[in-house]
Amino acid sequence: MELCCLVEYLAIFMGIGLLGAAVSIFTKKKRDLNGKHVLITGGSSGIGLGVAHDVARRGASVTLVARNVANLEKALEDVRSTASKAGAGGKVQTFSADISGDPEKIASLVKDAESSQGPIYMLVNCAGFSRAMKFEDISPQLAKQMMDVNFMGSVIITQEVVRSMKQQQEGIIVFTSSLGGLLGIYGFTLYTAAKGALVKLAEALCQEVKPYNITVTVCYPPDTDTPGFEEENKTKPVETKLISESAGLFKADEVAHKLVEDALRGSFCSTTGFEGFMLTTLCAGMGPITDAASFLAQVFLTGLFRSISAFYLWSFDRIVYQEHQKRLASKKSE
Repeated sequence: MELCCLVEYLAIFMGIGLLGAAVSIFTKKKRDLNGKHVLITGGSSGIGLGVAHDVARRGASVTLVARNVANLEKALEDVRSTASKAGAGGKVQTFSADISGDPEKIASLVKDAESSQGPIYMLVNCAGFSRAMKFEDISPQLAKQMMDVNFMGSVIITQEVVRSMKQQQEGIIVFTSSLGGLLGIYGFTLYTAAKGALVKLAEALCQEVKPYNITVTVCYPPDTDTPGFEEENKTKPVETKLISESAGLFKADEVAHKLVEDALRGSFCSTTGFEGFMLTTLCAGMGPITDAASFLAQVFLTGLFRSISAFYLWSFDRIVYQEHQKRLASKKSE
């Protein structure tokens, strides 16, 4: 009995010791954006604009990149107002560009942005769009556009910024994926493919840039109340709507604030809500280990979350089957 108790006590102390070691290894001091340069693609609306307001309050100089000139002009005024109210001294500038376009133009954009506001310390890739529809209804042109904007757009500008960050020996890179980048969802075949590709890009890039004191963060937003979400709903199949509703609808500013906080801590994953926490934990695989909390969650909760995921998947399949039966019944009644 005494030996058993001794073993139990040793196990407890070892567990505490391992936890302490993990915390000491993976806990990092949150970085400061005051006086730093942050470039945000897709920065004129939605999550990108929310990030712009957040970093402006922290004293960062901000560069907004988007296609719509009118939206950029309004965003410029709004972010400048935010910086002024916060008493921050950061400057704000805008560039109208298609990030999936000519790589030479993107290179020129990065060069111009840095010449006026200094080296880019933080790059936030928020530009992207989705169209929810059945796989066979997606035209080859739309499929290419979704891959170009959601994946290649982030690749092109990140390549340019990484070159600069390596010279500076510091930096933060953020990719905005989606919960769909971790989970195949009815109606999002091409979108989830593009967003999933971003995750693997980020995992590999994280290893490449680590020696240069550059960190990589992937944001996995749930459904977020943005203009892009409104546009997405116009073509969204009923199955997709019912499945997506399970994670709830979040505010863009809420997602943006969590993105910035996690990126400044050097966390690889950033998400909002329970479903996001469960999916990033469950799908960690061989992904980078950057903080103690997520690492311990992956070690101890993966089995439980896999069990819970079975109920989610069952409910999703049930939704698809029921809607399929409704359509069959409707055809028979015609």
